[in-house]
Amino acid sequence: MQLRPEQLAAHLAKGELKAVYTLWGDEPLLAQEAADQLRAAARAAGYSDRQVFTVSGAHFDWSGVLGASQSMGLFCDKQLMEIRIPSGKPGKEGSAALQQYAEMASSDSLLTLIHLPRLDRQQQQSAWFTALDRAGITLRIDPIERAQLPRWIAQRLQAQGQSLAHDESGQQALAFFADRVEGNLLAAHQELQKLALLYPAGPLSFEQIQAAVLDVARYDVFQLGAAVLAGQTERALRMLDGLKAEGEAAVLVHWTLAEDIRALKRARDAMDGGKPLPMALREARVWGDKERAFERVLPQASGAQLARLVAAASVCDGLVKGLRHPDWPEDAWDGLRRLLLLTLDALAPRERGRGKLALVTAQ
Repeated sequence: MQLRPEQLAAHLAKGELKAVYTLWGDEPLLAQEAADQLRAAARAAGYSDRQVFTVSGAHFDWSGVLGASQSMGLFCDKQLMEIRIPSGKPGKEGSAALQQYAEMASSDSLLTLIHLPRLDRQQQQSAWFTALDRAGITLRIDPIERAQLPRWIAQRLQAQGQSLAHDESGQQALAFFADRVEGNLLAAHQELQKLALLYPAGPLSFEQIQAAVLDVARYDVFQLGAAVLAGQTERALRMLDGLKAEGEAAVLVHWTLAEDIRALKRARDAMDGGKPLPMALREARVWGDKERAFERVLPQASGAQLARLVAAASVCDGLVKGLRHPDWPEDAWDGLRRLLLLTLDALAPRERGRGKLALVTAQ
């Protein structure tokens, strides 16, 4: 049975604990909070003994886990067992052990909490994972995306007795807060705690948020491509500056942008050759969230525009590898900024005009 993290509190309030809880995902703060809720519920239900096993490497002794699950502590009749698998790959022996463990798990005497990282589709469909899902509750811990972040911040503020106005200034404050903590949820939590210490319960102003919240955003190079495809110019430029400040390799940033440009050109060529958009995207090897982004931008990008972008990406490739070009900036990051703006301009809806090239040319 699968639950969302926000449903966990209501589930635990019923007082009917399952035998196995499997937490998986790459958001440490939310995973830690969910685990803390489960530990508290286990203590309240009398699970006073606790054992922790960390699966490290292919030579982990699973017999110790199976043996511990069958032996109770001397002074208690219930125990909480935590199994941490940082790699998300228990191996052949571990797969068999987890399936056996799931079959004999009982919430009457043993409650099990299993920690896993983000899993791919094949891992989610594995025999050991489906066995754990059947034996209890599975909680998928997804990251809080940028679009969801203002609402998450508002909910956290409300939980600590603070709030922002329900007008434009409040929305600006939430957007400012989100921009400062994007990609770093643990730091966002710390900034929220700081607000609780600095200001009393009640409404907060934009000026208070601006004065207190530090810029602790952390960016993923692959999120940059998503921001470009979404036409988010200010956010994409901020992410580019952030990646530079964090010491990200310019070569990797260029590769991310260039891969999307080449995929757009392949799909556009297929469409111009008479193939429908879905088939063109499959041939360009575009799937998932990126497929939806391509569906939005491809109809308004011409083959000639994309050909110029491919040529620009080729020039920029030389820049990040130390080759100068007379018509481009010498600095690799300035070249990436130009390539990013050229891409945003080519993919911008026609009704909004093409104003960014003037900015690029002026740089």
